Amino acid sequence: MNYFDVKNGVLHAEDVALPDIAAAVGTPVYIYSRATLERHAQVFRAGLSALDNPHLAFAVKSNPNLAVLKVLARQGYGADVVSGGEMDRALAAGMAPQDIVFSGVGKTAEEIVRALKAGIGQFNIESEEEGRELATLANALNYQANAVLRINPDVDAGTHGKISTGKADNKFGVGIHRATEIYGRLNALPGLNMRGVAVHIGSQLTSLEPLETAFTKVGALVQDLRDQGHKVTHVDLGGGLGVRYRDGDNPPEPAEYGAMVARVTKDWGVRLMFEPGRVIAGNAGVLLTRVIRVKPGSGNAPFAIVDAAMNDLARPALYDAWHDFDAVEPNGRKMTANIVGPVCETGDTFAMGREIDVVEANDLAIFRTAGAYGATMASTYNSRGLVPEVLVDGDKFAVVADRISPETILAAEHVPDWLT
Repeated sequence: MNYFDVKNGVLHAEDVALPDIAAAVGTPVYIYSRATLERHAQVFRAGLSALDNPHLAFAVKSNPNLAVLKVLARQGYGADVVSGGEMDRALAAGMAPQDIVFSGVGKTAEEIVRALKAGIGQFNIESEEEGRELATLANALNYQANAVLRINPDVDAGTHGKISTGKADNKFGVGIHRATEIYGRLNALPGLNMRGVAVHIGSQLTSLEPLETAFTKVGALVQDLRDQGHKVTHVDLGGGLGVRYRDGDNPPEPAEYGAMVARVTKDWGVRLMFEPGRVIAGNAGVLLTRVIRVKPGSGNAPFAIVDAAMNDLARPALYDAWHDFDAVEPNGRKMTANIVGPVCETGDTFAMGREIDVVEANDLAIFRTAGAYGATMASTYNSRGLVPEVLVDGDKFAVVADRISPETILAAEHVPDWLT
């Protein structure tokens, strides 16, 4: 459920009419619903109610907006971060350092030291080499770093190849066949408190089967580690639950996921950790855009050219991803159109030959399910500015990230004296 509904013929975010936001802020603009974020955070937690004290860390990469993180911090969520910048955002949002998990294959020495000094709760080690560097840096600072070893279970998540992370040829984690030997060597190093393992096989999963396969392998590994005398108190099961992008999508509900996890892990005797991202934020946001003009096509479908582009919402160009496209003031009539942006790339295409609400020049429309991997992936390609972000709370709204104009971006560039 989300809170983007048509009321009196006009699409609203909660109790705010979207034309009011367009008039105040301009387009394109990302709009988030606080009520939806809170509801999804609560539903995900409730889905894990059969588990004993699970740790919930929002995947900051999915939506790092400070106001969004503040909303989730107030829901008791920590943060899963993959960079020093994301860690800074989580801390600024009021998330407790001990509730921050640092993931990612490319942690630099500088980021590791900063995270150690910040007192974060856990490092998810992605390689033996990273573990040794973490141990050296922690020991030099006289710190003891809580850590788990991320394993790669070689399980196909059944999702898009570019967001699959659990197959043998993906860059993430260590092969499960090498995990016990690597864990043993790391466990002997001063500066490390090895306390378990982690797994994350991909994003936008629409079936529980690959997750259960991966978790079953993790359970066997936990037993192997204990048989060798190692302590295992924590297991991080990652995130990846999919959301509905279009009619026909039927991703598992958090309650279904929680029931599967409870069944598979019932004998593990560990604290389970989770890293939900898209399932919390995806349907909590839309991208509001304005139609520039409708251009006749050489085929049967015209081109609906909107002011949002691939630099604002990259997922369709990157992954051929689907986002529902709805008029803000629908009149019941439909048309078949190609939805495209103004960027000088054929890849700046959101949909081809899609049935949509009839739109004309200057009409407002939205791309739905844009709250995750939307604004955070934006660029300034074609010297376009960065889109602002707005948070709605009931009948009020606020800009929570300013529009960064091309002029501001240009002012940050400099011509050296020897060219003038």
